[in-house]
Amino acid sequence: MNSYDEMLQHLIIEALNEDIGDGDHSTLSCIAPNARGKAVLKIKQDGVLAGLSVAEKIFTLVEPSVTFTSYKKDGELMVYGEKAFVVEATVHTILKCERLVLNIMQRMSGIATLTRQYADTIKDYSTKILDTRKTTPNFRLLEKEAVKIGGGTNHRYALYDMIMLKDNHIDFAGGIESAINKAWDYVQTKKPGLKIEVETRSLADVKKVIQMGDGKVFRVMLDNFKPSEITEAVGLINKRFETEASGGINLQNIVKYAKTGVDYISVGALIHQAKSLDLSLKAEI
Repeated sequence: MNSYDEMLQHLIIEALNEDIGDGDHSTLSCIAPNARGKAVLKIKQDGVLAGLSVAEKIFTLVEPSVTFTSYKKDGELMVYGEKAFVVEATVHTILKCERLVLNIMQRMSGIATLTRQYADTIKDYSTKILDTRKTTPNFRLLEKEAVKIGGGTNHRYALYDMIMLKDNHIDFAGGIESAINKAWDYVQTKKPGLKIEVETRSLADVKKVIQMGDGKVFRVMLDNFKPSEITEAVGLINKRFETEASGGINLQNIVKYAKTGVDYISVGALIHQAKSLDLSLKAEI
């Protein structure tokens, strides 16, 4: 697959094409093509800053000679009234990029801020926070990057980089044993080295995986288990596989799950429940 930088450049180009179309007529109508200017990114809400490096990439992709001065770094706490960066370029470049930069930084900062809340809540435990594939189509790259900036860990990126046998796969395949065996055979012949995770819906499922999954499965998802059930499952598994808790876990109950000793907790809400933070890009005259 393409590298992060290649995927980011593709995302930026497509997003700019979507926004500009046959021209930024608002700017073309009233600003001279060679006019130069300066704009500052103002922070209007407390949180965790994310997307600053992406903003620099956007401006420099449009105008390589742009001057971009950062006052903060991705992952730092930001406070209302601070400045994140100043950009000096042609006014046409600043105005073409303004909305895309803000949309990305506001969204990424919201995700990073929520992720930091989750990570800080269980910082005294060994359990790590995972994101999911519950992402915005064509924006997954930066949503998952924001999770990392906020202190979380990325689960698989997409369908191609890990086998994850969920409830529907298991039911369609004829049961958990059949699904694991078929997936294992597939990996050996089609995609050597690809890891297999399997979802379990009960302690009985966990026992089946233990009986036949050694050497085939690398992680067991414990889906919609109560904390007491996860504690029992983690004991049964006894480090044979990595363990992941999922389903109905939020800021109010996550400590109960971290106390079980589970390796990972996956939380789709890191991305799909995050609220964008307030930022603005203003001309400095």
